[in-house]
Amino acid sequence: MTVDTPQLATAPPRPRTPAVLRPRPVDAPAIRLVGFPHAGGSAAGYHPLGRLLPPDWDLLLLDLPGRGQRHAQPSLRSMGEVLLCALSDLRPWLDGTPLALFGHSYGAVLAYEVSLALQDLGRPPVWLGVSGRVAPGVGAGGLARLYELDDRRLTDQLVALGGLPPALAEVPELLERFLGPVRDDLRVLDTYRPRPGRPRLSCPVTALCGTADPLAPADGLPAWQDETTARFRLRMYPGGHFYLLGDGLSGFAAAVTADVDAAVIADVGGPGG
Repeated sequence: MTVDTPQLATAPPRPRTPAVLRPRPVDAPAIRLVGFPHAGGSAAGYHPLGRLLPPDWDLLLLDLPGRGQRHAQPSLRSMGEVLLCALSDLRPWLDGTPLALFGHSYGAVLAYEVSLALQDLGRPPVWLGVSGRVAPGVGAGGLARLYELDDRRLTDQLVALGGLPPALAEVPELLERFLGPVRDDLRVLDTYRPRPGRPRLSCPVTALCGTADPLAPADGLPAWQDETTARFRLRMYPGGHFYLLGDGLSGFAAAVTADVDAAVIADVGGPGG
């Protein structure tokens, strides 16, 4: 299934349940950084990032249907649906403030597609960060058909990757609630196909990964360079698929800050900046 370019005017209305979490709202920010979560993840997982960013940055964290503040809504099963939903959620924040996007794993693909859509609409981001995900067209990166596993085998896989606390796996009610959105997100990834003939992004792109990530092997990351006409940077850190959480979050935040600042300076200065 390929993803067509949506139009903001045709995006569905925003739901009453808040879709964007702002850990520390900034009234007149220098930058708005938008975070897209991993499969089954919610905005809460990246909430601590707000303490590590410059004070004049506004952090926007998306809760997609089926998790977090929108847990009562059915999760979505195609990238086209997810993209329309994300664009609708972001529409109120497209006010001219420089917008930077980052996403991890499933969120990396969504952040990339949102970046393409915003560029098509004449509102390109100043920077895109893609973490824990191989470049479009490289392959599934170890995620193929995971959504078809039975509950026990899928749970074991998620625990091994560090994406599911072992204690949660022992509570059947919570586990059942968690696995539904995870399966739908993994289905979205498995059926996702970037659109043929898509343009390259005009903004800098940073690809980040853990050196021991089985889902995003390092040799699948450099191909992200082919998705931009601007600067590309590859950053690698010790750890697995969730290298950026816990102790790795401060290093991740520092890298994002440095690369976004560099992108903004280049954007203001133009080709000679």
